[in-house]
Amino acid sequence: MSIQPAAKPRLNSAFKQLMSLHWVMSACYLVLFITGTFMAQLPRELFIRGPLYDFHKSVAVLTMALLTWRILTLLRVWWKKYTKRLPKFTKEWYKNFALHASLYVFMWLVPVSGFFFSNSFKSNNVKFFGIVLPDVFPQNSAMVDLGRSLHFWLAYTFLAFVLLHILEQKKVVRANWRRLTNFVSTKFPKSQKVG
Repeated sequence: MSIQPAAKPRLNSAFKQLMSLHWVMSACYLVLFITGTFMAQLPRELFIRGPLYDFHKSVAVLTMALLTWRILTLLRVWWKKYTKRLPKFTKEWYKNFALHASLYVFMWLVPVSGFFFSNSFKSNNVKFFGIVLPDVFPQNSAMVDLGRSLHFWLAYTFLAFVLLHILEQKKVVRANWRRLTNFVSTKFPKSQKVG
């Protein structure tokens, strides 16, 4: 009688891809919020302001590409899950669906409003790590203030929804925090004093 090795879990499952994309995009949006808040307060004369704006826009373009991949992966996960059995359409399911749908809408709207702001200000103003991208919107100086306001308010509304999502997922947040602190404490133990 031969012993069969246990089947290895699939490392490329759609759900694992979805969760990996979740964390990569979370990091990207954190970078976008930090750089956006910081660069908007810099004086125009400061040299670092231009490259910081270009970096911010490049990360935004990257998040749009990741968002497309994430939506396609999500549809694949839903297809596998819901062709087997439909969800129970409870109040909790609708609440969860509405929150996540709102997050996806904001993940799309915030960068698009940034492109609108950027293109309205100046033509050929969005680069992806040095590669000039075609304009999505025409240059229109009359729309710059509207673009700035839209981008600002959509970004901070999105941030509010992200915070709501974090509160909704507090068990997951606590579990991940424990994993991180355990990892740090095992990899970097406190030095013990020799008496």
